[in-house]
Amino acid sequence: MTVLPLRRRSPAWTLANCLTYGRLVAVPVVVALLYWPDEHAARFAALGVFIAAAITDYLDGYVARTYDQSSALGRMLDPIADKLLVAACLLMLVADKTIHDWSLWAAIVILCREILVSGLREYLAELKVSLPVSRVAKWKTTLQLVAIGFLVAGKAGETILPHTVFAGETLLWVAAALTLYTGYDYMKAGIRHVIDDPR
Repeated sequence: MTVLPLRRRSPAWTLANCLTYGRLVAVPVVVALLYWPDEHAARFAALGVFIAAAITDYLDGYVARTYDQSSALGRMLDPIADKLLVAACLLMLVADKTIHDWSLWAAIVILCREILVSGLREYLAELKVSLPVSRVAKWKTTLQLVAIGFLVAGKAGETILPHTVFAGETLLWVAAALTLYTGYDYMKAGIRHVIDDPR
């Protein structure tokens, strides 16, 4: 009797990668729910999906390290999912005027930094140079997600926790300050390789 070999599971469908896929799927769901900014039920639903997505940002890395599920696909998609979630939420919050006046500058700083660092990483990848995520950058990401969570709750959150929007705006500015710091840090490290590139 011929024994058929067990079919290996595709590394694309590890638990760590599935968590990242879930975060990507959450982006259009949160955006759709934020189309009704004055509906408290929609805001709370958007907050629930956003929190679940933010938790997967921690879990996918933990699962990948703990269960040896690191993969090139996961390393590529993880930062993309983070940036899409943050950028989409910021744009929707600006559109419904939850983020307004001077706080717009905090959102602009965050978005510009993400684009700048993504471009720098892409260029350095051609030189086979990695740009590791610093501890401060991880704190920056955490603060961004917490700040956006408060702002996604918006006026609906004010019915449960007063000054929800103010707390979100304050944390957004702190995150923007860390964004400038980490962006400068990455640029300083990256420019050195760009200048030394003989091409």
